[in-house]
Amino acid sequence: MSRENGRMRVAIASGKGGTGKTTIATCVSVLLSRAGHNVAYLDCDVEEPNGHIFLKPEITGQERVCLPVPVVDQDKCTLCRKCEEICQYNAIVCMGKQTLVFQELCHACGGCALVCPANAITEADREIGVVEDGHSGEIKFAQGRLKIGEALSPPLVKAVKRRALSDGISILDAPPGTTCPVVETVRDADLVVLVTEPTPFGLNDLKLAIDMTRQIGIPIAVVINRCDVGDNKTLRYCERQRIDVLAEIPDDRDVAVAYSTGRLPIDAVKGYSDRLQPLVQRLSGGAR
Repeated sequence: MSRENGRMRVAIASGKGGTGKTTIATCVSVLLSRAGHNVAYLDCDVEEPNGHIFLKPEITGQERVCLPVPVVDQDKCTLCRKCEEICQYNAIVCMGKQTLVFQELCHACGGCALVCPANAITEADREIGVVEDGHSGEIKFAQGRLKIGEALSPPLVKAVKRRALSDGISILDAPPGTTCPVVETVRDADLVVLVTEPTPFGLNDLKLAIDMTRQIGIPIAVVINRCDVGDNKTLRYCERQRIDVLAEIPDDRDVAVAYSTGRLPIDAVKGYSDRLQPLVQRLSGGAR
């Protein structure tokens, strides 16, 4: 497992929602902190951040995250359509005697302003969300909140990731699935821990997540949550793929009760923290 100067970034991800990814991410962050490590918990699930429910951080700062979007001076515009031709997202189009900008489609590449021969295009900031900073005990905390109606979340994920520690362990709580925000979250991690469940849907989505992660070229480990509710096909698949299963956690009603009240199961459920020790030890060893 690669790392730089004691810095380690671990993405906790899943091929589907509802596997217990945030539960694992928050519990591991607390266990590592209690073991004396310098830890940051970064909630990159910017469309629905919920790590704060369990870590209960004190928020001490906020940063607006904006994208530069084009503004067209209609008096200068010659309707040459060069901006329209270069835009791959149909965010700027010439209609009648005007050039229209659809800001929600803009990916802020700056190409339209670059090719405009009349210098009719400038840029203005458009807010897409905020990053909130704080602390939960000794744990550095950051989360992104995407504005309602916004579709472009990777720039906000990048802003959250800039809070990663330069010396210590940063836990990146990824969005579920294998879409662009997930790729942005995991792409420069030192390890991706995929949380799954032993069901047909869980195994199918785990395979998709493994394929995505391998294409990026990042080491993988797996946690099987609710390991006693399905079959052993997921475990056998990981064995065939030579992927380490670092924790197997049985189904427990007490975990659901703790979750519903915003309590960490490592504090509320007997034996839960013991199940996570192989994962904690793996991360502790990688951070030395």
